[in-house]
Amino acid sequence: MTDITDDIAEEISFQGFEDDCRLLGNLLNDVLQREVGHQFMEKLERTRVLAQVMLPAVQLLSACNMRMAGIEDTAELLEKQLAAELSKMTLEEAVSLARAFSHYLNLTGIAETHHRVTKARSSAISKSCDDTFSQLVQGGVSPDELYDTVCKQVVEIVLTAHPTQINRRTLQYKHIRIAHLLEYNDRPDLGQEDREMLIEDLVRELASIWQTDELRRHRPTPVDEARAGLNIVEQSLWRAVPHYLRRLSNALKKHTGRPLPLTCTPIKFGSWMGGDRDGNPNVTAKVCSFLVSVLCVYVNMSGFKLLKQTNVTRNVSLLSRWMAIDLYIREVDNLRFELSMNLCNMKLSRLAHEILEKANSAEDRHESWSHPSSWAQFKNQSNISPPFPTQLPAGADLPSCAEHNDVDSHYPRLDVPGSELPYNRQDIQDSSRVEETSRDKLTVKTHGNGNVNNSGNSQPVTPRASSLSSGQLAQRRIFAESQVGRNSFQKLLEPSSSYIPGIAPYRVVLGDVKEKLSKTRKRLELLLEDLPCEYDSWDYYETSEQLLEPLLLCYDSLQSCGSGILADGRLADLIRRVSTFGMVLMKLDLRQESGRHSETLDAITNYLDMGTYSEWDEEKKLEFLTKELKGKRPLVPPSIEVDPDVKEVLDTFRVAAELGSDSLGAYVISMASNASDVLAVELLQKDARLAVAGELGRPCPGATLRVVPLFETVKDLREAGSVIRKLLSIDWYHDHIVKNHNGDQEVMVGYSDSGKDAGRFTAAWELYKAQEDVVAACNEYGIKITLFHGRGGSIGRGGGPTYLAIQSQPPGSVMGTLRSTEQGEMVQAKFGLPKMAVRQLEIHTTAVLLATLRPPQPPKEQKWRNLMDEISKISCTTYRNTVYENPEFLAYFHEATPQAELGFLNIGSRPTRRKSSIGIGHLRAIPWVFAWTQTRFVLPAWLGVGAGLKGVCEKGHTEDLQAMYENWPFFQSTIDLIEMVLGKTDIPIAKHYDEVLVSESRRELGAELRRELLTAEKFVLLVTGHEKLSDNNRSLRKIIESRLPYLNPMNMLQVEILKRLRRDDDNNKLRDALLITINGIAAGMRNTG
Repeated sequence: MTDITDDIAEEISFQGFEDDCRLLGNLLNDVLQREVGHQFMEKLERTRVLAQVMLPAVQLLSACNMRMAGIEDTAELLEKQLAAELSKMTLEEAVSLARAFSHYLNLTGIAETHHRVTKARSSAISKSCDDTFSQLVQGGVSPDELYDTVCKQVVEIVLTAHPTQINRRTLQYKHIRIAHLLEYNDRPDLGQEDREMLIEDLVRELASIWQTDELRRHRPTPVDEARAGLNIVEQSLWRAVPHYLRRLSNALKKHTGRPLPLTCTPIKFGSWMGGDRDGNPNVTAKVCSFLVSVLCVYVNMSGFKLLKQTNVTRNVSLLSRWMAIDLYIREVDNLRFELSMNLCNMKLSRLAHEILEKANSAEDRHESWSHPSSWAQFKNQSNISPPFPTQLPAGADLPSCAEHNDVDSHYPRLDVPGSELPYNRQDIQDSSRVEETSRDKLTVKTHGNGNVNNSGNSQPVTPRASSLSSGQLAQRRIFAESQVGRNSFQKLLEPSSSYIPGIAPYRVVLGDVKEKLSKTRKRLELLLEDLPCEYDSWDYYETSEQLLEPLLLCYDSLQSCGSGILADGRLADLIRRVSTFGMVLMKLDLRQESGRHSETLDAITNYLDMGTYSEWDEEKKLEFLTKELKGKRPLVPPSIEVDPDVKEVLDTFRVAAELGSDSLGAYVISMASNASDVLAVELLQKDARLAVAGELGRPCPGATLRVVPLFETVKDLREAGSVIRKLLSIDWYHDHIVKNHNGDQEVMVGYSDSGKDAGRFTAAWELYKAQEDVVAACNEYGIKITLFHGRGGSIGRGGGPTYLAIQSQPPGSVMGTLRSTEQGEMVQAKFGLPKMAVRQLEIHTTAVLLATLRPPQPPKEQKWRNLMDEISKISCTTYRNTVYENPEFLAYFHEATPQAELGFLNIGSRPTRRKSSIGIGHLRAIPWVFAWTQTRFVLPAWLGVGAGLKGVCEKGHTEDLQAMYENWPFFQSTIDLIEMVLGKTDIPIAKHYDEVLVSESRRELGAELRRELLTAEKFVLLVTGHEKLSDNNRSLRKIIESRLPYLNPMNMLQVEILKRLRRDDDNNKLRDALLITINGIAAGMRNTG
């Protein structure tokens, strides 16, 4: 069960869910009968029945259910019988079984997601905007306060490329198509014939899935990860955002009397894909050529040549701009089709006439196709492949409220020359009705050479093809396909607006918008190809404000002319998209580890004979950095020669200076621990901007980037408040924050490394205290605070239900602003479907709103804090004694889990370790959690918790803990998340891994850990007052149990394959079989790392 959806697990209709699971399971069985044969299906069914065996006198119960009922001996006997059956299978049978059960689990997940979306759509549900606004107004919040708070709210969701998405994108798309078919199957008006055709479509999808390799054969590059982020925007967020904003606006109008302002966007999006350099040697200044050439194929930019070696970050930013412009062109095309009316206000009428006059003037200066300069231009461009003409804008004939379920294509569409023809012909008809006296006609004059030229004096055109040789025809055809030829051909297909003055003013204005957007797109293509770009600044759009101006003018005109219903449709949606996505879709954050900046300053200070920067104490560093920041000269000499790692850092700052805050978001410093870490980045950024501005002869574009320290380890979290106080006490820095960042300090807190460092419970408490301290530090200096939460997907890395997480933050830490990462499989799970994305955006909005207007309660008394300190201390000691101090633990970890084999999954571009060491310390948090999730032990999320709770309870504080659980949201959410994880663990499965894979000398360590798990379960239940785990979320428990008949055999099969593979580690077929079981277990747990 995926953690992120547990907060709405109660909303599933189980009858429909089980019906769809049965339908998909039966169809997959039919496919497997044809694909693998009857004999194998008998073995598969026998395996499933052993996992869900029938007790004669009662009912169907799985082995897990028997354990719940106390029939442990019978359960153990059945599991041994199942293990014996699996050990007899051939490798080919084992692979087929693993694949089949993996697909069953994925299909169950698809059905679950579908029914969550269906329930959310069909009824008024909690946490919606309407529900939350109603609660707040009834609770005493005035409509004015509610309105102002919503309008000022800023939530940013940052998509990252963390390697936790295990499914290939090909399979993700097929899963989406199945979800759409399930939605279609729910229609009450579906006839028998249509239903039979739908079943055929489902069978085709399932057959296609079975015949598709589920394993990635190559490690993804930063290219693939950036492409995945663009896919999410196009396939889901592009449609979800306007729908979400409409719902928000309608709810706001219902409860305050005023709709959401048209350009107000409470939620925005950021990205780390292509900007996260921390520990990833593949994100460098040398991968751009491959990156952009591949991504150009993705967006159908077929005219691109292979690009030069430049910086990946620059080109990801330019490409993101290209895609934004291309998406806007499609929307403007749809609007031109829709806004066919003539009635407008005077302001829009004047603008339309100005555009027409400008076009007339340009038409008068238009030169013949046969003019030598045109042919010269054609010849100069002949070495550039022209873009492919494609198709009409998608959905142009649909109303703006229509939902598009087309998932066959995920690629932007370019325009066919003359694709506006249908509605331009309508313009001509409108012209004849509106202005009979104004009949300027499109005419062409024929010259002796057969070429044509626009002219006021004209004759009918006579085809001259018969007089041309085959060579001339070929040349003419190539010319027509060129950019010059296409532009001229377009003029034949659509009447020029200069000849139709005064009609369809919205189309005239939007036509001008499209022309500028097209030039903007072409300019970006030239920049990406590193070709000369000579467009005048008024010919293209540089900022979203420039694009919004004509759109808002059209909106105001429609409203003033009584056509508000039209204004609030597709046009309002486009305006809201522009306000949300801007010109870059998602601003790109940069991230680098603090030590890399120290190494760079070492190189600079050594070159300048100032000593070694990293050897100075903190005060000397701050004195040097502050002095240089106040100066006006560059620090880095142009002649400096540095090693490649230092050059990479300097190149990154240079690109940041060239792009500025218009394209980039924040600069995040991972492993930050001192004030000097922040000032070092500020200095390097300032120096690069001075150098670039000197070369350009003008200021750098945009403002300086926000510099965000990321506190990750327990030690750094404890010092976070002191670091912020030290920074804000420096006059230069305080003035810089006020002047350049609107008095807002951003601080990031990391959940993954703190959890691996000290255990989940201690990490949660240290994060809570760190946020309190940082908020207090900013308040002392009159500075606003935005907290950036680096949360992973699994609970062991800070994941969990979004709503619960936000609602349990310290009071004052969420004051209308929040940034949060979404990683790996969580991106697809939360935002892969438009309707699910709308739901998630609402949850983010309402949770932040409640935390702002009704902050969570702090601990009621100091005693509660003291108890938390004591629990945390015992928990941390137990955790570290086991993980870091026990000399046998590392070997046990490698034997009992598939950690060593996870690297073959090829799910991320960055290495699994920060440094080449075998210790736990340098292992990344994702494989650390992933490995334990595979064995169903999920150790990182609970180790130490039982010891901590037990130690406090045995001192007589049980009632205090129960009171804390009832009255302190933070403590309640922490315990609830641990209880949720404990509900996913399976002691007999974990024991089976130990018995088969772990050396006999280390099995006692496994037995000790299982006793720790039982202790955690006992005391969590004691604190919560629940009779059994997940007693407060029975729907969640039921969903988990529905997976066990497929999940338990997958774990036992994985153990068997691991045993064989460790005896024959060069066997690629065995390795493939293991990776398939890893995929399947991840699908069943709905979690990786």
